[in-house]
Amino acid sequence: MRTRNAVARDYYGILGVGREASDDEIKRAYRKLARQFHPDVNPDPEAQEKFKDINAAYEVLSDDRKRQIVDLGGDPLAPGGGGAGGPGGPAGAGPFVGFQDIMDAFFGGAAGGARGPRPRTRPGADAILRLELDLHETAFGVEAPITVDTAVLCTTCSGAGTAAGTHLATCEACGGRGEVQSVQRTFLGQVVSARPCTVCQGYGTTIPHPCPTCAGDGRVRTRRSLTVKIPAGVEDGMRIRLAQQGEVGPGGGTAGDLYVEIHERPHDVYSRKGDDLHCRVTVPMTAAALGTRLTIKTLDSEETVDVKAGTQPGSTLRLRARGVPHLRGTGRGDLYVHLDVRTPTKLDVDQEKMLRDFAKTRGEEVAELSKQGGFFSRMRDAFNGHA
Repeated sequence: MRTRNAVARDYYGILGVGREASDDEIKRAYRKLARQFHPDVNPDPEAQEKFKDINAAYEVLSDDRKRQIVDLGGDPLAPGGGGAGGPGGPAGAGPFVGFQDIMDAFFGGAAGGARGPRPRTRPGADAILRLELDLHETAFGVEAPITVDTAVLCTTCSGAGTAAGTHLATCEACGGRGEVQSVQRTFLGQVVSARPCTVCQGYGTTIPHPCPTCAGDGRVRTRRSLTVKIPAGVEDGMRIRLAQQGEVGPGGGTAGDLYVEIHERPHDVYSRKGDDLHCRVTVPMTAAALGTRLTIKTLDSEETVDVKAGTQPGSTLRLRARGVPHLRGTGRGDLYVHLDVRTPTKLDVDQEKMLRDFAKTRGEEVAELSKQGGFFSRMRDAFNGHA
């Protein structure tokens, strides 16, 4: 019996057909030769070997995947390839049961089969735009005009990418599959690998006559003007989503989303913590001691607040519902007024005498404090329970 060598067999030559033969032509050639060399008709040992070759050739050429390997110069029934009746097949006790097992081991069951061309039309990317707003705008909302530089649908070709009156053409290099395959011989046999077609970039089609406006991309870049509605109560860092206002995808694909990111400018009076506002107001020492009335200008009104007599440094006044409106729900945050009591740094003779006289009436003379051991001694006595 003849042994099969490592050279790929000419399966087309065995059946006597050309490489462009159709499935019907291959089937007719097989039936004709099978009747001629069948062991029941022709008992010659050479005829029996010929009949095995005819069956192997028909097995390969009637299978699109195996025929593709042959067209690439490989042999799916070669040693290690594991075809039916081959050394690596069930009768050969090779390391793999068959050709498909070897492909599955390397490529997870997807090897040998075409993945198909990738689509020219794909979804567009999202875009992010930074928008700076004042505190008043973030607090009460605003309709802000924005300018966006993005890709939009090409109006000349409506996203097709082809010039007027022309169409896409099937790639001749890959036959429209979007990938090309090659056969490599390894210690396990022949392995088929696929890679994207470099001619059509994996699309399976080419553009013989690209659109003169978009150069075949199906989209062009332009500057658009939009108006975004900012709701009341947004905070720094929040994003407003505008659906399908981002980049149009290649080939006129669905546009992505546009995200408007809010950046709140620092305010010269108020600082913000959530929906509450904070500010600092300096009052004279005498006003804090005697009490006074302050007029506070809030974000949207003026409020009069009373400073009680004897107010201490660091005291805080709370104005309810004078902060930022809540983003979700009703109501507003509060406004906190932090009081800084200002002590005079320079006194004239009369003012100093008045303060000393005032200190005497309260028993707070400097000499009296020194006589009792000073300020820190009095603090110590206070902690120790001495009056």
